[in-house]
Amino acid sequence: MAKSIPKIGSRKTGRIGSRKHPRKIPKGIIYIQSSFNNTIVTVTDVRGRVISWSSAGSCGFKGKRRGTPFAAQTAAENAIQTVFDQGMQRADVMIKGPGLGREAALRAIWRSGILLRAIRDVTPLPHNGCRAPQKRRV
Repeated sequence: MAKSIPKIGSRKTGRIGSRKHPRKIPKGIIYIQSSFNNTIVTVTDVRGRVISWSSAGSCGFKGKRRGTPFAAQTAAENAIQTVFDQGMQRADVMIKGPGLGREAALRAIWRSGILLRAIRDVTPLPHNGCRAPQKRRV
């Protein structure tokens, strides 16, 4: 009975790179999703593969405190720490949402030493919105 030869780099074979030698990432994209209840910071490479992420909830904040600017700042610092060690120097920032932690997370990223090339607000805005509910008849 012949064994099938696994493809190199396929998903079934598991991890492609090794964890002992983390890859050097000179530039990437930082996504900040800020709602009124939480702030999520995701760091990806240029192709969009997630390298690191953090949220105010994963940093230990619970309840109302997750929506605070301090929680967003802590989440941003945690997400940036690992990629800064991997050699990230430049990044684009995409900010989404109306939350309180938008500016605080951006300030924490700016203070980390990563050069910000572009800051874009990608909050979705409805052009006409959903269809309104039917008027109430009494």
